[in-house]
Amino acid sequence: MSEFARTPMEPARAFPPASTGSPIGSTDFANEKHYSINEIAKLWALSEKTVRRIFQREPGVIHWSREETLHKRGYRTLRVPETVLHRVHRKLRKAS
Repeated sequence: MSEFARTPMEPARAFPPASTGSPIGSTDFANEKHYSINEIAKLWALSEKTVRRIFQREPGVIHWSREETLHKRGYRTLRVPETVLHRVHRKLRKAS
């Protein structure tokens, strides 16, 4: 193996948790794992449509979108930080 070979790194373990030593506190979502809608749908055994509806208006979720034009369809991509995922899960668990 070459001395310059790269080894894969776990994104969730690449940085320290956001709550320790962060000047922003628990709202620093940049250093934590972000989940796609597909990943959450598989984890929770729900449809992607249902998961998208659950997270579409949650604060802290990252939205990328492309507006629809006359000839091209609009797209929306969501990424959910781990703390938001846990917060929503707790909220849904309490509601049941």
